[in-house]
Amino acid sequence: MKLSISIIYVFIILMTHSIFAQKQAMTPETLWEFGRVSGLEVSPDEKNVIFGVTYYNIETGKSNRDIYLIASEGGTPVNLTNTTTGESNEKWRPDGKKIGYISAQSGNNQLWEMNIDGTDQTQVSQIPGGISGFNYSPDMKHIFFVKSVKLENSPKDIHKDLPLSDALIYDDLMYRHWDKWHNYSFSHVFIAPYSDGNVGRYIDLMDGEKFHSPLPPFGGIDQISFTPDGKKIAYTSKKETGIDAAISTNSDIYLYDIENQQSTNLTDFNPGYDKYPVFSPDGKYMAWVSMKTPGFESDKERIMIMDMETGFYRDYTENFDQSSGSFTWSGDSQTLYFISGHNATYQIYSLSMATGEIKQITDGWHNYNSIAVAQDKLVGERMSMSAPVEIFSINISDGKQKQITQVNAPVFEKIQMGRVEQKWIETTDGKQMLVWVIVPPNFNPNKKYPALLYCGGGPQSAVSQFFSYRWNFQMMAANDYVIIAPNRRGLPTFGQEWNDQISQDYGGQNMQDLLTAAREVSKESYIDETRLGAVGASYGGFSVFWLAGNHDGLFKAFIAHSGMFNFESWYGTTEELFFANHDIGGPYWEQPRPHSYDFSAHRFVQNWDTPIMITHGALDYRVPLAEGMQAYNIAQMKGIPSKLVVFPNENHWILQPQNGILWQREFFKWLDQWLKTL
Repeated sequence: MKLSISIIYVFIILMTHSIFAQKQAMTPETLWEFGRVSGLEVSPDEKNVIFGVTYYNIETGKSNRDIYLIASEGGTPVNLTNTTTGESNEKWRPDGKKIGYISAQSGNNQLWEMNIDGTDQTQVSQIPGGISGFNYSPDMKHIFFVKSVKLENSPKDIHKDLPLSDALIYDDLMYRHWDKWHNYSFSHVFIAPYSDGNVGRYIDLMDGEKFHSPLPPFGGIDQISFTPDGKKIAYTSKKETGIDAAISTNSDIYLYDIENQQSTNLTDFNPGYDKYPVFSPDGKYMAWVSMKTPGFESDKERIMIMDMETGFYRDYTENFDQSSGSFTWSGDSQTLYFISGHNATYQIYSLSMATGEIKQITDGWHNYNSIAVAQDKLVGERMSMSAPVEIFSINISDGKQKQITQVNAPVFEKIQMGRVEQKWIETTDGKQMLVWVIVPPNFNPNKKYPALLYCGGGPQSAVSQFFSYRWNFQMMAANDYVIIAPNRRGLPTFGQEWNDQISQDYGGQNMQDLLTAAREVSKESYIDETRLGAVGASYGGFSVFWLAGNHDGLFKAFIAHSGMFNFESWYGTTEELFFANHDIGGPYWEQPRPHSYDFSAHRFVQNWDTPIMITHGALDYRVPLAEGMQAYNIAQMKGIPSKLVVFPNENHWILQPQNGILWQREFFKWLDQWLKTL
């Protein structure tokens, strides 16, 4: 009997070892196998959830998104759509009998509807030029939709005898934004009568106005909201032009009365961002996200709530030192649920309207992206450094979380992830800094690993529990690197003082934080301190450029993507000047000259002596391509081993599958050459 038990025990050990041995490390191609979950929407009876999953085809370079349904309690998801054009913007009709969505099956994006089992898919709208977003009014008497409206003459309109001309002509600022040139058109909100699948004659809420709603470049329909009675609609817009638009963050929330066709500015008292209006079910309150400081895009995101009867408003987070967003109301209008960052994670909180008390509901190493009420629970989109977004249910009373979708389980059956650790390190000015450390799969504590310092971007963007499809820490760890990811000065989720410190101090304390993290973590016995690299994008790219001239031989290789190199040339070519004015201190020709220009990375190139690879997208208008070119040219002239990788059709990010794979291959090829080859 003992022999039999021993044999069984050995068999189990061998089988377990075999299973783990079959698992592979993540590859660049693996990142494009994951299904990308988004668009969580709870049914009116709160029993079901719809969501979308996007899959990419590496061979064709295209993506396709389908809509799925699952019970809010969990279960087997049902694929509702399966077309080659893909679907988006799925919304429950308020009576729960239909699901509306946007599809391009007829040639451009139009509103479609289907039964909740996916049958009877029918085109509802016939809007010339197509639409980019929509939603139903709660009383189902109207819909709003968003579409582009041309309000200015293009050069071809002016010079009709020159049809082959492709010139662009401007006489104002904001002539290009993020990755697109201004095309003489503006995104507007339209309202149309609706009755059981029939859309009537529509009206432009912003007729003739050369302003956008939602706000470009990333604003969605969550910046637009019907009142619960369906009689009014709140929309977000920044109604400024030219220099004012370039240097200001003063967006406002406007309330449009459908009957009298008039808009009222509800937030003209605030000079900073106001956006994302959400009405309580009883119609008494409107909550919205507000930033107080003009021109500061990374200011604290406050929870502002207005009494719609009296017009009285209040900052409910005055004594809550965290930013807040993703608002959703309880059915009785007495509780506002929201997401807030705390110690490099994003958790769910509640705000009591009766007492003003804020309570944290969830805890753990994860980020919640969105939440909704589902009966006596919440449901939300959750991710971590080790897992892309899946949908979870959350017990409101105790914060317990249950995963209800398993979209990416087949991928995880094939791969093994590295371990994520958390360290708190003392900075040079005596503060405590959180540093994530990610070790390779099959980690051997007796082995010496090369390590990478990850320099976060933003600059005010938390190094949190995000799952990136480009700067993926598990991808880096899978290539046998230890990742050092510090939440240096200037990142949110550690209080506003920590967040704000970086402004006009780009080469100051935050750089010391990065160097401290690299030096302290590399003291671990499993890290080879003679094989450290530093990598980063955007502000992280600038950080790499700056460190290249100020590291005293600490690093043996650098990679910078889309980084600012020369602050003067960058100031003269970027688009959102409010960012540069706040964080750099203003134009370089002002007297006295803002001291921040002394931090510019190009001022330290005399110290460059370390191999560096520079990557950049040609459609990046936030940090234009010339910044990367300058850095590469100087490295070449100084005889420093260097490589330039340019993507002509990518913006600030690398978004296309084959470009993403190529970027990863070049990334690790460069690092392996200088950190693994002895």
